[in-house]
Amino acid sequence: MKNLLYFIFYIALLVPFNSFSQGCEEPESSDGDSEKSIKIIGFIQPQYEYHFTEDEDNFIENSNTFKFKRARIGVTGQIPYDFSYYVLVETSPFVSASGYPYLIDAFVSYRRFEWAKFSMGSFKQPFGLEVNTSCSGLHTIERSKASDQFVSPQRDYGFMVFGGTKESLLRYSVAIMNGSGLGHKDNNNKKDLSGRVVFHPLDFLNVGVSARYGFPRKDTTNRTSFAGDIEVKYSNFMFQAEYIFDKGDYDPGSGGGCGGPAVILGDKRNGWYAMAMYRTYFDLEPIIKFESFIQDVDADNEYKEYIATIGVNYFFNDKTRLQANYRYAMEKNKDATAEIPNDAILLQLQIKF
Repeated sequence: MKNLLYFIFYIALLVPFNSFSQGCEEPESSDGDSEKSIKIIGFIQPQYEYHFTEDEDNFIENSNTFKFKRARIGVTGQIPYDFSYYVLVETSPFVSASGYPYLIDAFVSYRRFEWAKFSMGSFKQPFGLEVNTSCSGLHTIERSKASDQFVSPQRDYGFMVFGGTKESLLRYSVAIMNGSGLGHKDNNNKKDLSGRVVFHPLDFLNVGVSARYGFPRKDTTNRTSFAGDIEVKYSNFMFQAEYIFDKGDYDPGSGGGCGGPAVILGDKRNGWYAMAMYRTYFDLEPIIKFESFIQDVDADNEYKEYIATIGVNYFFNDKTRLQANYRYAMEKNKDATAEIPNDAILLQLQIKF
């Protein structure tokens, strides 16, 4: 595992790149006076949810609610001649465990050298396609369960070397991080290593690989994770798929992504998703997504979850989008299907600024 990460780092230092974002949004670069480069960024995602649920007595009791999936505001900018900064705050009470606003991304980048850029602060783990898709650019309202549960913590404090653009033949990011997640002091003297490389051999094709090696908690075993992903864009059609394998210790206190609870995991777990969408000339984008989640591969009665999401996105303009998703979930073990009433209808309106 360590050899793989060192290899990724070595390749990174040999290839010249431009920088790309490791925050929740893509910062826009500006030239000239630093005062003109300051930009307010953010988005809000008001959401309606209707859940088909069941209580302890097997009584069907559907629930519905209005909420904010995310409500984020921040600032990004440049300081002559080689530095830039990026700060983003989450204000949604439905994401924070305390119900109060908190800092999610805050890093300073040094950009003088063409062969590599450097960042220090709090930012996303450089692991996985879906996790590193900007939060306002997700194609479905929810990330896959494998991305939320296995790439945890999704954000952390650390130091990153990165480079490349979406047009580069190769782009990369390699980070050394605490491993304990945001809002937590480092709980041991060891650090996590994580890295991601994306190959762009053709105009319509991206292929990514990710790896992580770390120690989530003090005096426990290590954690190793691998992922592979593919993205195909041809005209108005897009296809994405990703597989994640995760093994070893984990920290339930780091959560399950965007405020969701962590589930109990076995020593080995894996999951995948695949989705396809087509942007029509009427600004409608039908989408379908399938995913699998196995929280304990070695369990005697292996438990699996399958989720199908059928939806449509409507783009009012470049800054405003409406999403409608129906999530159908099916649970299954080796003996039989054990379906639980937990399907959901989700509606979300997003405005970026």
